[in-house]
Amino acid sequence: MTPAASSRPAAAAGWMLSAGLLFACMDAGMKWISNDYPPFQVATLRSLAALPLVLLWIVLRGRGGSLLRVHWPLHVARGLLGVGMIAGFVYGLARMPLSTAYAIVFVAPLMVTALAVPLLGEKVGPRRWAAIAVGLLGVLVVLRPTGEGVGTLAGLAVVLAALCYAVAVVTVRKLALRDSPEAMVFWFLVLLAVFAGAVAVFDWQPLQRAHLPAIAIVGLTGALGQVALTHAFRLGEASQIAPLEYASLLWVVTLDLALWAVLPDGMTWVGAAIIIASGLYLIRRERVVAAAGQ
Repeated sequence: MTPAASSRPAAAAGWMLSAGLLFACMDAGMKWISNDYPPFQVATLRSLAALPLVLLWIVLRGRGGSLLRVHWPLHVARGLLGVGMIAGFVYGLARMPLSTAYAIVFVAPLMVTALAVPLLGEKVGPRRWAAIAVGLLGVLVVLRPTGEGVGTLAGLAVVLAALCYAVAVVTVRKLALRDSPEAMVFWFLVLLAVFAGAVAVFDWQPLQRAHLPAIAIVGLTGALGQVALTHAFRLGEASQIAPLEYASLLWVVTLDLALWAVLPDGMTWVGAAIIIASGLYLIRRERVVAAAGQ
């Protein structure tokens, strides 16, 4: 932890909240066009729209030289995982409210902790395993596979997206030890465009002029959100700012209501509360374990 990171928690929180709002707007833009284009095409458009702005950010920071000093196998794996993450998420967005999809995706931090055991060799105690189990129970409440929830192919696609995201986060933990943040952002977008585009080309739909503003919003908010997220983790401790990610639910509920006039049903709120409570407990527990290990 750098001194700057410990001395500017308010700035870090502001950047994290801004990142959540920007990414929520990006996802709303993808939902807006998700009924008219295949998921892999939307993933390709999301990447291509953000790439020029991210490249400009890298050039302005004078970090272009760091783009070639990378660990290629992990970047390729992360790019493939990104395809599964965005394609699954977009497939779900076309068939459920944005806020419901977010409620399911909130289980990803719990998955990250569980996957850190076999993939990173980290130790997870019984209390954290209990939090993971409770969080997964919250996902079942949202999905309600035996009721009238979203326990359908769309719901499972979003769960798969969360799993791909969780595995990708594990690769980021390894990449962060050797590659620059700029390289991780740039190559993720490039490889996402290449891999998703290779699939999308077989069912590519002509772009509609009416959708160009939405695609531009996806690119702009995606790029700015990535910059905001980078600043948040640079200025603050992960254990302090990670809980603010859950504020995104407020953003997407507002967007759902404003753009599509829908709100999550009661059981979705219950499931989301269970998932968020489990995630917050897990973050707190990891902070305690980290402090005890020092």
